[in-house]
This record gives sequence, C-alpha cells and structure tokens, in this order.
Amino acid sequence: MASTSETILEALAAVLDAAKPTGASFERNATLPGTIPAAGTLILRDGDPGEPEVLISPPVYFYEHRAELDLVVDRNSATERDAVFDAAKTAVAAALGADRTLGGLCDYVIGEAPEPIDLPVEGAATLKAATIGIILQYGSPDPLS
Repeated sequence: MASTSETILEALAAVLDAAKPTGASFERNATLPGTIPAAGTLILRDGDPGEPEVLISPPVYFYEHRAELDLVVDRNSATERDAVFDAAKTAVAAALGADRTLGGLCDYVIGEAPEPIDLPVEGAATLKAATIGIILQYGSPDPLS
C-alpha cells in the first residue's frame, strides 16, 4: 500500500496528465527532454512536504506539501510561445480548480502564481519556463505512512 503522500502525488499526476493541452507531454520527476513538443512539456516534481503540525491524540500530522510543476514551452515566435504558455497554465488552473480535494485525498489543493523566465539555449531561441508551486494540504496518521 502506498503512503499518503505518494497516493496524493499519484492522484495529482493523474489530474495534471489528463488536463495537459493536446500535444503536450507530461512526466513525473523527469529531466527536461532534449526536444520540447509544440504544446509544451509539464514535469511534476514531488517537492517538499515541510514540517508537519502535529495533533497528539490521536496522532495526526498535518502537512502543507509543496509539489512543483515545471512548465516549459518552445515556439518560433514570442507571440506563439506566450499563447502556448498561457494555454498550459490555464489548463493547470482549471484542473486544480475542478477538484480542490483530489477526490477527498487532500483537505485543499491550490496552485501558486508562476514567475516565467526565459531559459537560454545555445544556438536557438530561448525557452519560456516557470515553476508552479502546488500546495497540497493533508493529514496523515504517521510521517512515513
């Protein structure tokens, strides 16, 4: 049986994979691929569960786990790149907003506003990228379960 955090991260990955724009790729804990699809790529990273708040009786560990979603797009023109980036970001927002509890696994799920950057690529146009923090609030009976 998977731990609480792994179950939640798997559910989040399934939601994000289903919501990605047509033609985009989705991976979990992967390196940036050598080729970015025209619709972009999304990479979910497990992130940091942080220090839990603890309720003693019965013991419950409450986490504000910050997973990270890397969003990267590569298009020939800046206008196309911005539109593709915005479409992917909007798809993520809609997916998270559709079920803020991931089917009851979390108390609440919310995305943070991304800060886009241009990633330089030697001999080519830059990639537009951002890391979107996704806060997963949940409780677990044990830090390892």
